[in-house]
Amino acid sequence: MRVVFMGTPDFAVPILASLRATHDVVAVYSRPDRPSGRGRKVGPTPVKAAALAAGLVVRQPERFSDPAEVALLAADAPDVVVVAAFGAILPRAVLDVPRFGCINVHASLLPRWRGAAPVQRAILAGDAETGVSIMRMEEGLDTGPWCAQQTVSIGDKDAAQLEHDLSVAGACLVGELLAPLAVGGLTWHAQDDAAATYAAKVRAEDVAVGPDLTVADFLARVRASGASAPCRMRAAGKNLTILRAERVLDSATALGLDAGDALCSRHLDLGCADGAVRVLSLVPEGRSAMSADAFIRGARLTGTCDWEAR
Repeated sequence: MRVVFMGTPDFAVPILASLRATHDVVAVYSRPDRPSGRGRKVGPTPVKAAALAAGLVVRQPERFSDPAEVALLAADAPDVVVVAAFGAILPRAVLDVPRFGCINVHASLLPRWRGAAPVQRAILAGDAETGVSIMRMEEGLDTGPWCAQQTVSIGDKDAAQLEHDLSVAGACLVGELLAPLAVGGLTWHAQDDAAATYAAKVRAEDVAVGPDLTVADFLARVRASGASAPCRMRAAGKNLTILRAERVLDSATALGLDAGDALCSRHLDLGCADGAVRVLSLVPEGRSAMSADAFIRGARLTGTCDWEAR
């Protein structure tokens, strides 16, 4: 089967690899390269890098409103377009190009968490599980019918770990479905719009932490955070980005810390609304990532100090 693949971030890379192993990937589309990282350097998207390494044709149109771009896609004569976190809504002119339509590998159990950030929103909401859906694309935002879903447990996974597990699950699913798609062998299930939830892009304020949070909410925000939306706070007057944290299991420590208290010993323990969390790694403002212990020693912090939202 002739496949055109559209994807941009790391989530899409295993899915592209799965398609290459079993089908003829004739072209790969990714969003235009953007500045990223602390140095704001322009580099290839993860999908572009993987596709170029495999010797595949890569295109990065800013938008598909140009008829010439649609004509270029049509010239590939794709049987199907497979989309995974491409980062743009496809217009009807594109949806109509492939013989068997456009299908999307979406990182949620639709209709829950339609939109840009399904992985992070599932973590922030405290969902016990999420999953991946294979859906037929239409002009709405993740509104099309689905033909296959696979559940994935969330547990204590952070966004990167959960995204990886969902990507692997999606790669396995889509690799098995293209052959029956070609012969009309798939059953499509309409989504229940009344049960839909929207996964808006996560902003820094969505993952900021303060003493008024419960331990569960604090940890969820840490796990859902990332480079584009870091988890920030202040302790002892210093601005910090939290990378990893865990619940304090020592009941004496947890009960002895009021909300807003920070205990600096071998660990950095923070009093929350219903207990305490232990920060394991962090990034002080203007510095590199380090363990909480290294930060405490370097800042010469001892005893109890205050912590607050930033």
